Amino acid sequence: MTYKEARVYLDEVSKYGSVLGLDTIRGLLRELGNPQDDLTFIHIAGTNGKGSVLAYTSTILSEAGYRTGRYVSPTVVSYLERIQVDGEWIPEEDFAGLVEEVQKAIARMETSGEASPTVFEVETAIAFLYFKKKNCDIVVLETGLGGTLDATNIVERTAAAVFASISRDHMGFLGDTLEEIAGNKAGIIKPGCFVVTAGQKPEVMKILKDKADALSCRMYTASVKDAVVLKENWDGQEFTCGKWKNIHIPLAGRHQISNAVTVLELIDGLNENGFHITEKAVRDGFAKTSWPGRFTCIHKEPLFIVDGAHNEDAALKLRETLEHYFAGRRLIFIMGVFKDKEYTKIAQIMAPLAEKIYTVDLPDTGRTLKAEELKEAVEPYCPGVEAVSDIGAAVGAAYHVAGAEDVILAFGSLSYLGQVMKMAESGCQTAK
Repeated sequence: MTYKEARVYLDEVSKYGSVLGLDTIRGLLRELGNPQDDLTFIHIAGTNGKGSVLAYTSTILSEAGYRTGRYVSPTVVSYLERIQVDGEWIPEEDFAGLVEEVQKAIARMETSGEASPTVFEVETAIAFLYFKKKNCDIVVLETGLGGTLDATNIVERTAAAVFASISRDHMGFLGDTLEEIAGNKAGIIKPGCFVVTAGQKPEVMKILKDKADALSCRMYTASVKDAVVLKENWDGQEFTCGKWKNIHIPLAGRHQISNAVTVLELIDGLNENGFHITEKAVRDGFAKTSWPGRFTCIHKEPLFIVDGAHNEDAALKLRETLEHYFAGRRLIFIMGVFKDKEYTKIAQIMAPLAEKIYTVDLPDTGRTLKAEELKEAVEPYCPGVEAVSDIGAAVGAAYHVAGAEDVILAFGSLSYLGQVMKMAESGCQTAK
């Protein structure tokens, strides 16, 4: 099987849609010899920030000398980005070989009358096989949706369960209240692990603590109030927090301080539980962290930033960051979202900041909110909105109207930001 054939096969599997539950992936992993049972995990859940926490953590662990697997979704730059070891994407030939192995396992399941796995379950199984093949010391694992019934929650050898900021998202799948959503995400806490959480709302904190106490798991809570920001700009910042002095992170936004402080708590917990992570590894890991699509600058003059803010809480944080760094500057937005998101709330938060907004269709035609519909949601808050549909045309139009001192921001779903980045790099600025 070639890489192209593997991708075609996975496109076919994706027709099964998304189904929460562990029975099917349990059967698939059984057919594959349960590779996850030979791995140790740091399992991360949350609504916003879990990807950044994963990026910081995995880079630090690699700097500390641990062979570190990284499993993320969604991806921005490349499909292969979702499975990495020490920052290196899985090679096409390895990916194709593992897809073929999983395909045969699925055929055996179907012959036995078992349900067919979803594409996310297949990808998760491929990741576990690859991490075992590469003899990873630790795998930093990001949940796909929620916690309890997410395919990643099949793992049992969890060293640490980590929680980034938890807020309302994926209602209907995870619950209608913040408490229900938090309870679902708390499902990643396993006996024998320790728990680390960012600062949470009191009702969320109680649920996490109750679950940790019920399983006799020690819980570490990060306090961003203890962090003092020393330097900051749109391209990075430096902070001090307790014993940790002058820590540099290349990601912007005050919420990134909270993510970094959460990781520092995690590092302390790991060191207290048999790991050896030096201060130098921590500093170097933070400084070397790259996380595309999270307030990432892709061009200067005009400044062009991409950010995957796709729910209410993320939009509030993005607005705070824009107002902090770019007060008084003219803002031009490109916006694309899925139709199952709270796009009206996102528009209400973000649109008043912009002088011009271009709405676009996303590559996932089944889930995209059409550009014309998004325009109607945005118009009450920004009269200067235009439905462009085509992403390349929107990038070119934004460059055309932007002056050297203006700021272009493409935000919303992570799924189209990779295309925005390619368009910008390929010379759409010549439209100027």
